Amino acid sequence: MRMLSLRKPSADTLRPFLAAQSDLPFTYAAVGATAGTPPDGFDVDRTRTKLGEGEPVFRSAVDALRRWEQFRLGWVEAWSPDTPIRTGAVVAVMGRAVGLWWLNACRIVYTVDEAGPVSRFGFAYGTLPGHVERGEERFLIEWDRASGGVWYDILAFSRPKHVLARIGYPVVRRKQKRFGRHSAAAMLRAIRPAGAGHPE
Repeated sequence: MRMLSLRKPSADTLRPFLAAQSDLPFTYAAVGATAGTPPDGFDVDRTRTKLGEGEPVFRSAVDALRRWEQFRLGWVEAWSPDTPIRTGAVVAVMGRAVGLWWLNACRIVYTVDEAGPVSRFGFAYGTLPGHVERGEERFLIEWDRASGGVWYDILAFSRPKHVLARIGYPVVRRKQKRFGRHSAAAMLRAIRPAGAGHPE
């Protein structure tokens, strides 16, 4: 299983990689824990950004999440961007660090689609054996109808699995923090025509 390469993985590499991962088990026990309290023994990261206000912003943000816009960062990419947001779907997340492309396999654990005083849409995915970390990450759009505010919220828990991720732990942690900031900025760019706000 080749998860590191000097070149960005091509579609011809990604298809068999995901096919091989699709039926494998998650690599952590607390599957679904981002819906509640993350487990002990993991690093926890939280990013929460106001995208704007009102239903048009909410709808635009939901559409952006469906297109995996939160991963259009240049140094991080989700493949395929056509992957449907549904439980059981498998996606590859590629990230560039220390001169290498790191290829990671994830499966969607659960989805969120709630209407009410606070409407929510999102999903969480968990790590598969073809991932340098083990853990789970949730991406959520929230619209508080009373205040009008629309928020993008990321919650993740993780710990290194691959030997290089353990050796390079400080670098990995910096990249994880950077991902939160850049992902929020990507969502702001994606919904700007609908009236974006600013990070808070």
